[in-house]
Amino acid sequence: MAATPLTNPHTPLLQKTHQSHAFLKPKTTFHYGTSSKPFSISCSSTIQGRPSLRSHSQDRIFNFAAGPATLPENVLLKAQAELYNWRGSGMSVMEMSHRGKDFRSIIEKAEADLRALLNIPEDYAVLFLQGGATTQFASVPLNLCQPDDAVDYLVTGSWGDKAFKEAKKYCKPKVVWNGKSENYVRVPSFDGLELSPNAKYLHLCANETIYGVEFKNYPVPGNPNGVLVADMSSNFCSKPFDVTKFGLIYAGAQKNVGPSGVCIVIVRKYLIGNAQEITPGGLKEVEKKNERKAGVLYNAIDESKGFYRCPVEKSVRSLMNVPFTLEKSELEGEFLKEAEKEKMVQLKGHRSVGGMRASIYNAMSLAGVEKLVSFHEGFPGKAYLIHDSLYITAIVLLCLCTHFMFLLWFDFGRT
Repeated sequence: MAATPLTNPHTPLLQKTHQSHAFLKPKTTFHYGTSSKPFSISCSSTIQGRPSLRSHSQDRIFNFAAGPATLPENVLLKAQAELYNWRGSGMSVMEMSHRGKDFRSIIEKAEADLRALLNIPEDYAVLFLQGGATTQFASVPLNLCQPDDAVDYLVTGSWGDKAFKEAKKYCKPKVVWNGKSENYVRVPSFDGLELSPNAKYLHLCANETIYGVEFKNYPVPGNPNGVLVADMSSNFCSKPFDVTKFGLIYAGAQKNVGPSGVCIVIVRKYLIGNAQEITPGGLKEVEKKNERKAGVLYNAIDESKGFYRCPVEKSVRSLMNVPFTLEKSELEGEFLKEAEKEKMVQLKGHRSVGGMRASIYNAMSLAGVEKLVSFHEGFPGKAYLIHDSLYITAIVLLCLCTHFMFLLWFDFGRT
C-alpha cells in the first residue's frame, strides 16, 4: 500500500527528505529461488522516481559496520513516512497495542513473509524476540536441555566461544572443535569430529563476523535424537538454506533484516515447553515466585504464637509489602538493631503506622526472605533474654535504691 505524503511540519522525524521520497510505488515483485521451488514475494518499498535500488542519496554515507549495519534507504524512507500515522490508523506503530488488530496485521504479515522467503515448514515456530542474539546464548541451553545434559559446541570464532561459555552455566557443554590455535581461519572437516553420542544438540555460529569464517555446509549431530542449533546472526537471509536441517536457528536482526535489539528464532515446535525450572517465564512465573516468598514469611509470622502479628486479613495480604508488629513494641528497636547486624536493613514500618515492614519486590530473592524468617525464629529467645536481663537489672537497681534509702534513713535516725 502506498504511504501518505508527510505534510505536517512536525512529521520529518528521521531526516529531512525530498517530498518525492515519501511516495511509494504500489508493488514491485522480486523472484527468489530456494533449494526447492522458486516463488515470488511482493515488496511495496520501491521509491517512485528512483532508477533502481542501487542509487544512493548524496547526504548518506556508505556504512560498512559489522553491526548495527546499514539499512536499505527505501526501507528507512518508508518507515519515516509511516512513523507518524501508520496507514491511516491515526497513530504511530510505537503507540499501538500489541494486541490490537493494526499491530497484529503487521506481525502476522512479517511472519508470513519470512515463512515464504525461507520455506519454513508449519512444524516450526517463528519467534520475534527482544534482547538480540546474545540472549539466546543462555536461552538455548535453558530451553533445550537440563543441567546434567551433554551438548556439543563447534567454536570457529569469538561468538561461538561466548555461546559455549554461557552454556556452561546451565548444562554440560563440550567443545568438539576449536579453531583458536589457528587464529580462527577455517572450519573443521566434519568427518573427524568426535561428537558426543548423547548430546542434546550441536551448536555452531554459521558466520563469524570478527574473523570472517563462514560454514558453507553443515554437520549432522552425533546423537540421532539431537538437533543442530545455529547462530545465523550475520548471514541470515543472505542466501538460501534448508531450514529442516536445524532444530533451532537464531539471528540478531541488525545485520540483514532489521535494527539492533531484535532477534528472530525459528524452532521446531516439539522443542518448546521443556524449559529448566530456573528459566524466566513471564509474569506467571514471577507471580509464582512472589507467592512462594510471601507465603514463607507470612507462615513464619502466623506460627510465631503471637510474638509477631500481621494486622491484614489473609485474603488481601500483599505479595509485595508485609507489615507486622512485635508482641512487645518496646523490642522493636532491638529487633531492627539485631537485624542490621545480620545485614538486613530497612525493616522499620512507615512512620504513620509504626511496627515493621518487609518489602519483598521481584528482585528480592527467596534466600533473602528465608534469612529474615530464620532471624524471626531466633529473635524471640534473644528478646526474652534481653527483656529478662532488663527486668533483673531494674530489680537490682530498685534493691540498691531501697538499700541506699534505708542507709540514709538509718543515719538520719541516729542523728
